[in-house]
Amino acid sequence: MKVTWKDIATVPNATEFLDVVLNRTQRKTPTVIRSGFKISRIRAFYMRKVRYTADGFTEKLAEIVESFPKLDDIHPFHQDLLNTLYDRDHYKIALSQLSMAKHLVEQVSRDYVRLLKFGQSLFQCKQLKRAAMGRMATIVKRLKDPLLYLEQVRQHLGRLPAIDPNTRTLVICGYPNVGKSSFLKSITRADVDVQPYAFTTKSLYVGHFDYKYLRFQAIDTPGILDHPLEEMNTIEMQSITAIAHLRSCIMYFMDLSEQCGFSVEAQVKLFHSIKPLFANKIVMVVVNKIDAMKPEDLEPVKQELLQTVLAEPNVELMQLSCHLELNVMEVRNAACEKLLASRVEQKLKGTKVNDVLNKIHLATPSQRDNVERPAIIPEAVKTLAKYDSNDPSRRRLARDIEAENGGAGVFNINLKDKYLLENDEWKNDIMPEVLDGKNVYDFLDPEIGQKLQQLEEEEERLQTTGFYDSDDDEIFETEEDADVRRKAEWIRDRLKLMKNEARSRKSLRNRAIIPRSKQRKTFSALEQHLDDIHIDHSEISEQTRGRAVDRVDADQAGIDVIMAESRRSKSQSRALSGPYLQPAPSRFDAGMATKSMRVKAERIEKLHQRERNRMGRAGEADRHYTESKPKHLFAGKRGIGKTQRR
Repeated sequence: MKVTWKDIATVPNATEFLDVVLNRTQRKTPTVIRSGFKISRIRAFYMRKVRYTADGFTEKLAEIVESFPKLDDIHPFHQDLLNTLYDRDHYKIALSQLSMAKHLVEQVSRDYVRLLKFGQSLFQCKQLKRAAMGRMATIVKRLKDPLLYLEQVRQHLGRLPAIDPNTRTLVICGYPNVGKSSFLKSITRADVDVQPYAFTTKSLYVGHFDYKYLRFQAIDTPGILDHPLEEMNTIEMQSITAIAHLRSCIMYFMDLSEQCGFSVEAQVKLFHSIKPLFANKIVMVVVNKIDAMKPEDLEPVKQELLQTVLAEPNVELMQLSCHLELNVMEVRNAACEKLLASRVEQKLKGTKVNDVLNKIHLATPSQRDNVERPAIIPEAVKTLAKYDSNDPSRRRLARDIEAENGGAGVFNINLKDKYLLENDEWKNDIMPEVLDGKNVYDFLDPEIGQKLQQLEEEEERLQTTGFYDSDDDEIFETEEDADVRRKAEWIRDRLKLMKNEARSRKSLRNRAIIPRSKQRKTFSALEQHLDDIHIDHSEISEQTRGRAVDRVDADQAGIDVIMAESRRSKSQSRALSGPYLQPAPSRFDAGMATKSMRVKAERIEKLHQRERNRMGRAGEADRHYTESKPKHLFAGKRGIGKTQRR
């Protein structure tokens, strides 16, 4: 069965659930009823309301329950993955609560429809309808926590990778920081985060590649530490689930250089501890980072430990370096060849025994002594009388106590009643998590005081040795750091200038604007502006500078002033006495260096004028006469004539 996590319907919360169903009932059913109607019509009106509301609740609940995957119908890999991430019991309880709420809503609908059939008045039928909807709403409100939990599960399931447990698969496992993610990134296009520290990968990552025109999937699993299965966290249990259930080629990565932070002995020990999960699977021991340490360069003791791994049947040793990209594709191709050969052999056998062995491993515990412990049945159980519901002297079960106290949904069974404690009065005591502002679980360890004292002593020692003292940044500052610092200072200064300019522009809005005729501007600013818009100003500059030379100084004589004025008047008359007058420059083309700039300016002008033209047209609110002569405006006083128009 192919699982598509993204097809799960969105789960609303309890408030949204009620709003959707009740609004739908209000819109889709009649809303007008009067006391003058027949009683049969009144009954049918309110029975329709109740039935329609119940159908809305049941349809939504059934859609949510059916959209979530059923644990019994999916692959064992997905079953264990769901159990690891969300807890199988919580998942089933939440879905069962929704299913039970669906049946309760249907029961409430049937009961109140039966009562409405015998309603005697409009008031009585209305009160029955209100009671029915109130009970349905109460049932849905109690689903607040399951609905919230299932919505979180749905969102997380949508982010999980699409892993096909039946296709050709390479499972990459090993200690943290041994190069698993780097290998996956080298052989596929998967976007995997690669960092030089442990536990970078916190969930399963899937990458796909093609080999011999066949599609393979490679799964990068989180790092595993060597400790018992019961002590593994959620991150490690995802790796165990993938190794145990997927029919694949297991690639166990090792780092002989010990740069990962774990010794060769620990890596060999982890291989032997998870070896039972490799039953009937292809296993390849991949030695990574051979650029730092090769198997031939190991010490004799470590080489012997490595040989214990290779002594296992069907285990092959491969070497690569993801940093230098040495033998990466050779290792991938070798794993694919072994996997294809294994799948062909399994198909030729024609039995399903090997498929079952890939998923099931029977562990037999070792005996602690030579004492025989056969299976026995206690005598009290053998002599126990068979339960008979019709026997008045039968033993009382929890089911009988529940029925006497109101049934399911009303009476809650006391699960602490069978606790074996020194004092029976302690059974119903509540264990607080926080007491007097302190965490209770901190005091469950009898050596907590000694451990705290050791931590304080270690902290004092680090402070005295200067472990927390910061280094002088200027001593170790490089040219790149200095360049970054200078750029940052320039950016900060630029931001300050921009803020000051914005403040000045804002302050000018509240002040009087100086007329253009009174503003003083320098000729150099004019020249700079003409250069910016690509206009030649050489003639204007020469004329202006010529006038500046002829300008009267304070120490000039009178004859000099008269001669300068005469020269200026002659030049002006010579310019005006030409064969034709110089035409005045067109204001339409003024300020534009080229014709293309003029065309662009016209296009921008029309674009900005478009909105003004549209707003200037006559609209629905404008006075408009569709007739040429409206009679009520242009006709005179009505005479004594016919009144047929009425």
